[in-house]
Amino acid sequence: MGVLRSLTMESLLIESVNSYGPIECVSFVDGEPYTYRDFYNRVVSLRNYFISSGIKKGDKIVILSENQPNWCVCYFAITTLGAVAVPVLTDFHVEEIHNILQHSEARAFCVSVKLLDKARVLIDQSGGPAVCVNTLSAIDIPVGEGRADILSKGWKPIKIEEHPVEKLNFVDEEDLASIIYTSGTTGQSKGVVLTHRNIVYDAEAASGIPHLGPGDRLLSILPLAHTYECTIGFLTPFRVGAHVFYLSKPPAPVVLLPALKKVKPNAMLTVPLLIEKIYRSAVLSKFQKNRLLKNLYRVPPLRKLFNRAAGKKLMKTFGGNIHFFGIGGAALAEDVEKFLREARFPYAIGYGLTETAPLIAGSDAKNSRFRSTGPVLPGVSVKIANPDPESGEGEILVKGPNVMKGYFKAPEKTAEVMTADGWFHTGDLGVFGADEYLYIRGRLKSMILGPSGENIYPEAIEAVINEFEFVSESLVMEHEGRLVARVHLDYEAFKGNMRDLAESAADLPKQMGEYLNQLKKQVNKRLNVFSRVSEFIEENQPFEKTPTKKIKRYLYDHLGKKNKVDKTDQGENNDS
Repeated sequence: MGVLRSLTMESLLIESVNSYGPIECVSFVDGEPYTYRDFYNRVVSLRNYFISSGIKKGDKIVILSENQPNWCVCYFAITTLGAVAVPVLTDFHVEEIHNILQHSEARAFCVSVKLLDKARVLIDQSGGPAVCVNTLSAIDIPVGEGRADILSKGWKPIKIEEHPVEKLNFVDEEDLASIIYTSGTTGQSKGVVLTHRNIVYDAEAASGIPHLGPGDRLLSILPLAHTYECTIGFLTPFRVGAHVFYLSKPPAPVVLLPALKKVKPNAMLTVPLLIEKIYRSAVLSKFQKNRLLKNLYRVPPLRKLFNRAAGKKLMKTFGGNIHFFGIGGAALAEDVEKFLREARFPYAIGYGLTETAPLIAGSDAKNSRFRSTGPVLPGVSVKIANPDPESGEGEILVKGPNVMKGYFKAPEKTAEVMTADGWFHTGDLGVFGADEYLYIRGRLKSMILGPSGENIYPEAIEAVINEFEFVSESLVMEHEGRLVARVHLDYEAFKGNMRDLAESAADLPKQMGEYLNQLKKQVNKRLNVFSRVSEFIEENQPFEKTPTKKIKRYLYDHLGKKNKVDKTDQGENNDS
């Protein structure tokens, strides 16, 4: 791996191609791979097409596509030209995408075959960006069914040619590379402006964490439109010559399990929800069903033996070769992390935000610490503002080359989070341990002030609630000085337990009420006095979530009723 001459996407592309030219770069799990040299030819061919279509430096180009190799081609073609990539999550509402097109002043629209019709509606509504390119059809128009229809809609084929590897100096480090519109927990829509320096520095600084090298394999299951997957799951592997595999369908078990068996990945990135579901449905449930095993599992030495055995099976499920299982995007439940440690599964938790491109702190699996996100990245500064005199906890402030330039066309919002001397207010509460590892305590905005001035973190209470059998997820909030918990149950498991007890389905509401009362007693036994929950209420539908599976708190009041919020006013501050 050579040294980058500059922190730009062009320098990253050229250095990787020169270092790893014939090595396989990106592919579908069941598709033909692009080598690094093939990838470069496609990037330059598409970039030349943009130029011939009138796209110039600074123009905004929206990418609307599911994960695929040509998403990556588009991203590099846009950014190495000096244009600005505007990745859009595919599950955004049409109205949200329409507003992004308008707000970003997009000049071009890259769209996949699967989203062709959705894009047509958007283009008709908005008056249409200047250039429309199909990330699959325009680069390699598929032969067969649908080809004539695609061509009739104006999607032109792009001829892939050999191109010399040369530096054209289209971009500088401080040029804009991407604007990322997030959909998240706070209800404030913002377009995060990231420069080449922001993104490439973060990818470079993180390159030693997964311990990947030429020919190693990463299976991608998170959306590339999210900075977590784009930077750490694509650009970091690209920097070290690894091969990234993409799924052709959403990562349901029927798709994911065969892919794991075939790829045998060395690394993966995921969000807590995935591994929490695996633990609760495939590990914990087996011990809960049998009364003897349930009692034995409560004995710490025996639990560790059981978890170690489960860990070996889990490793086999993930292909047998994984040495880095990165978890980010939200807080990981404490009991699940305890299982992963006792199972000796090679996990590590990272911390970051879209505004920091994204990683701030992280470690490899070998050096992870329980409940910590790891040390701060080299060259990045973190300080704890207004720390509590007793706990040392305070708001996490970040300064460094990975911190965003600001929010697009929103100087007032930028001023709210950026100090005059360059410190970014994350809105997260944390503390440094004695080993200089960073520990996250919760969100500043969701923190509740107790009756005597105590800091109450609802995420910590939710983590305790979610450990219990039959609990799927929960949401804790304050109402008139009382803590209220909304709880969504695993109804299938609950009904199955009733059948085991030969109970009537007509008794279901009564049984659920009794269960919630017992749950309240058991949870409060594990909480300090000022964190105890006064009321547990059933939530009969799953909570709405962000792309990184955090509950959109702003949508709910203390009764669990949906608040009326403009769909265009949804932002995601926090990736950890």
